[in-house]
Amino acid sequence: MINNLALNLVASVMDWDHETATREYAFLQLMAGMKYDGYSDFRAGVRFLENLVSWLRHFDPGDRGVAYDFVKTRLVYISTLEMQRVIETFLPEIVTPYLRRAVAWELGVRPFEVWRTPEAAEAFKTMLRRCLFVGLSDGSRIDILRRANAGRISQEQVVPMMNIDDTKWESLAKDLREQLGADATFDDVYLIDDFTASGTTFIRFPEGKAKGKLANFETIVAAAKKRLRKKFPLAEDYRLHIHHYVSTAQASEALRERVEEAKEKLKPRTFGEVFVTESMRLPASLRMAMVDPVKDDVFVLDPSDAAFVDLCARYYDHELFKRLEKHCREAGQSNMRYGYANCALPVVLEHNTPNNSVPLLWAETSGTDGKPMQALFMRRDRHG
Repeated sequence: MINNLALNLVASVMDWDHETATREYAFLQLMAGMKYDGYSDFRAGVRFLENLVSWLRHFDPGDRGVAYDFVKTRLVYISTLEMQRVIETFLPEIVTPYLRRAVAWELGVRPFEVWRTPEAAEAFKTMLRRCLFVGLSDGSRIDILRRANAGRISQEQVVPMMNIDDTKWESLAKDLREQLGADATFDDVYLIDDFTASGTTFIRFPEGKAKGKLANFETIVAAAKKRLRKKFPLAEDYRLHIHHYVSTAQASEALRERVEEAKEKLKPRTFGEVFVTESMRLPASLRMAMVDPVKDDVFVLDPSDAAFVDLCARYYDHELFKRLEKHCREAGQSNMRYGYANCALPVVLEHNTPNNSVPLLWAETSGTDGKPMQALFMRRDRHG
């Protein structure tokens, strides 16, 4: 009954005739049931259709068709099940090929020959045990990673957050050395997160000072290494792997450039070679617009997106920028019409909406410096 009422309200707001309403009801019920109702930050008693009614109402009647078409044809929603599948492929599709190549090089064989002999298979097993997997946020879903790889990786080589205390470092070292010998160390460290859109927050150097997750991890490691000395489990110049389950093409390129910058500016540093990987790379065509930060000119990348990009400019409350100003200034922004770092993405993750997505999707404001903004998928924002 509630579902039918919400559908009728959508039809009323959109002023659909009976034929159009019937066609769109089928689409909305399918997508709500399969994906959108699973969004974790919907309020109690409210799901996608109820939110869609409120969201559409905050547009003028003449703009509602553009807003609805965006939801129907442009929105990219990564569901719980889809994210779980991406996490499950991490070890077999990202870690295993890397280790297979490394073992093959070490033994002087071809990668596909690694499992032909017991010696090579044991070498692979040892190298895998020497990998440490570190979650960088709740989005790294370390619990799913552990369950998906039970029996293949040890609980004592996976940590859920990068703020590792001395007791944990010692525990990791003790367990590793009981298995592999008194001098064993972790040779490869994987820093894992769920999503990157711009690649700018992982490592950056505002005013010459290193900031971001990589800088924070390097500080933690360097301090622990100094305190624990021989009890510290990471190898000298360990190989660092920066992995995101989902990445945009823009972020992938930017992150590789920033890692090269970090190699030059983070001195001394504890890590050696760096690898940047992702399980799923979103295409460059996903981005809706580019912004010239100097002239504030907007370039629509696909003409079919022009009408919705225009809505992003017109239905905007500058109070959003003021609330996040420090964070935005670091990215060279003067407004938040198109999301953090002007990424202009149409992306929603099931547990939260990235701030790199267009704020029309996630922002809620009172309209103190522009038009009030109504969220379709409300975001939990840690910056303000």
